Amino acid sequence: MAIVSFKDSKRTTRSQKNQVFSGFSTQGRTFQDPKLYDIELVKQDLLNHFNIRKGEKLENPDFGTNIWLYIFDPLDQDTKNAIIQEVEDVCAYDPRVDLDQIEVDEYEQGIQVRVSLLYIGYGIGESIDLLFDNQQGLLTGAQTFYPVNTTN
Repeated sequence: MAIVSFKDSKRTTRSQKNQVFSGFSTQGRTFQDPKLYDIELVKQDLLNHFNIRKGEKLENPDFGTNIWLYIFDPLDQDTKNAIIQEVEDVCAYDPRVDLDQIEVDEYEQGIQVRVSLLYIGYGIGESIDLLFDNQQGLLTGAQTFYPVNTTN
């Protein structure tokens, strides 16, 4: 298992006024209420980013992740480091989150990545299990919210 923790200094580098993010998603929702707000929208945007393989998005071939290419590779330290770098790149793309911790481990049909995120301006962190499954695509496992101390 590879674990990367990020320093507490990142927690106070960016602040955000009480801004409400709004958007929509039809994934796993009814068409009668496709609206998403705040943390739910940020999380869905990140999941969408992880679900797209690099090169699939028209006019933006650098968008997405190459984690899908590592599913059949042996999970040695070089592969874990490459996966960690991919997760860092996806999370750095979204200014509404900071990384707290990344864990990479094997999964039955693929790779399990546990990402701990800090939602900027909300004082909330969340651990999300991302399961990159060879047969079923991207699955999400356990999700746990935790309070974040923003004063150092």
